[in-house]
Amino acid sequence: MSTSKTSNLHGNAIRAFAALMLALLLAFGWQAAKAQEPLQPEDLTAPAPAVTPSAALENVPAEQAADVADPDAVVEPAGSYDPMAPTAGKGMPVDGRIDVQEQFSDDGRFAQGFHIALVWVMAIISAFVLALLIWVVVRYNRRANPTPSKTTHNTMLEVVWTLLPVLILVAIAIPSISLLARQYETPPEDAITVKATGYQWYWGYTYPDNGGFEIISNMMDEAEALANGEPPQLAVDNRLVLPVGVPIRLQTTGADVIHSFAIPSLWFKIDAVPGRLNERLLQIEEPGVYYGQCSELCGARHAYMPIAIEALPMEQWREWVLAQGGTFGEEEDAAPELAPVQEPESAEPGAPGAGAAPTEDTAPTA
Repeated sequence: MSTSKTSNLHGNAIRAFAALMLALLLAFGWQAAKAQEPLQPEDLTAPAPAVTPSAALENVPAEQAADVADPDAVVEPAGSYDPMAPTAGKGMPVDGRIDVQEQFSDDGRFAQGFHIALVWVMAIISAFVLALLIWVVVRYNRRANPTPSKTTHNTMLEVVWTLLPVLILVAIAIPSISLLARQYETPPEDAITVKATGYQWYWGYTYPDNGGFEIISNMMDEAEALANGEPPQLAVDNRLVLPVGVPIRLQTTGADVIHSFAIPSLWFKIDAVPGRLNERLLQIEEPGVYYGQCSELCGARHAYMPIAIEALPMEQWREWVLAQGGTFGEEEDAAPELAPVQEPESAEPGAPGAGAAPTEDTAPTA
């Protein structure tokens, strides 16, 4: 075979090999590019399963649920949380009410009963003194008694009007001291610890027993509060969420000046003092939303740092903690998707989160 024929054969072989490699590259490149594109409905050729796993259905949009083989299997994502709607007249002030708010804690009910008893004691004493005054005016006026009595002492009368008030004060002191002792009862060892920090001018709630995450709570504008069915100037963007029926060790401190954490419907009030950690036992008996305010004059925006407690059953509260990225001591698992860490915000004027300046939407218009 001549040299020219050999060169032609070699050239043809090289060209054939190059063409084959180019075809392979084009084929694999097209498949790779196709893999990067999102699947279209027409790309699905395999039949849908009879029952779609619930883990996969968590991410199915509601408008596409009808296309799923088993629509009833669509579930809410794990750790979902919807704020509780408040009950009108429960845990909040009521227009025209002249008594204290209805109580939803054991100490609160004891104090409310004691308060009502004291009102009746005061009413009876006032009526008795008024009756004595009227009797003296009628019986011993100048016209009815022209010759005044010269009696200067009456031993029995003096003993009665001295002893009777003492006995009344002793009767009042016994339940009063009992209430004082109940309010400062030491929380049990297994109580859930929550710390409320007063900033200028908002609250921060830390959960030391559940990973130490902090919730920052600012007042909600009036329009948004009314849209949510909440009382203006008492609603907040992030509530203090607590479980019902269990003892809570509520600790307070101040980051800048003295604040005061007060919830009237739970008969709970404790100062938040910078450099000091105060604590009290709190136990809420019913689920609900309970409103309060800072009760210590703490600066220019003192009126704009309300408190809202949302009390949930224990299982729902545990789900809420996990949804916030919290943990429990006996569990290794954390929430599948951790919430962003909220750093304590500055109390310097104008700093982010330091409590926005009051606007025309902040205060009620009515």
